[in-house]
Amino acid sequence: MNDKQLSFETDLKTLDANAWLGEIDDICDELGFFEQLGQRHFAGFLEAGNKLLVTFEDTECIRDHNIDAEPRGFQYARQDGWSNMALLSNGESWFRDEAVYDFFDRLVDEGFFENFEQIVFYGANGGGYAAAAFSVAAPGATVIALRPQATLEAKAAGWDPRYKSQRKLDFVSRYGYAPEMLEASQHAFIVYDPIQRLDAGHAALFRKPDVTLVPCPLLGGQLDNAFDRMGIHDPMLKLAMDGELTGQRFFHLLRARRYDLGYTRAFVRWLVMNNHPHMAAIVCQYMLQRGQNDFFANTLKTLKTT
Repeated sequence: MNDKQLSFETDLKTLDANAWLGEIDDICDELGFFEQLGQRHFAGFLEAGNKLLVTFEDTECIRDHNIDAEPRGFQYARQDGWSNMALLSNGESWFRDEAVYDFFDRLVDEGFFENFEQIVFYGANGGGYAAAAFSVAAPGATVIALRPQATLEAKAAGWDPRYKSQRKLDFVSRYGYAPEMLEASQHAFIVYDPIQRLDAGHAALFRKPDVTLVPCPLLGGQLDNAFDRMGIHDPMLKLAMDGELTGQRFFHLLRARRYDLGYTRAFVRWLVMNNHPHMAAIVCQYMLQRGQNDFFANTLKTLKTT
């Protein structure tokens, strides 16, 4: 299967949830396939070249935050000729559904993943968990999991009091404990904010030899949105698909946070909270040199009067 850029357009921004899903269904049916997996999940495949991006995303987050309100892999099918398998959920589900397990079992039985030379599994939050957990179906894949949970099973992660309503989901059976499911991956990048104590606890459970932990302090719980703001999502995925992403390359990309307003505001607050007013003032002055901003101006004024 050679790389071939797909030619299709979308107009999804103004659609309601049902119309949006119907449009995704039509596009995938024309260029690959689309399947409903149980009541809450869907799989849309765009057949292009011999590189495959497998994404796990919540439909509401796609519609609210993604460029052009389309699944993240669509742009790569058009611009780079990557095939894309988009796993979609209605609501945050961690993709814990028998129909999803059966779908991946079938792909394995059919040798689906053997048709591709390079495969990247990607997801954020519950999708990050799923990217790690289901990557075992494609040995040799690269995994990028932003802020993943290792599991929500009470016995293994009872120290995490969040997501109480999701603890009834099955995290024990097939594709269950995400760190163990990485045993067949070529390399996995677990990306998290170490200041988010519970997220750091989950990240610490990913201990396989080919796992690289990527701490992103002060970028918070929505790393995918932060990476979009910083302009590093695209180069991160392309480096991963080319087999060139390393911890060092990742940290080099993260230098872009110096110019991100969300990060620098959080950094200044952290400096003030931890009694580093002089350094906080320096950061405020630096950001004001780049452009006027009320937060940095007001904070600098407060620092000078205290």
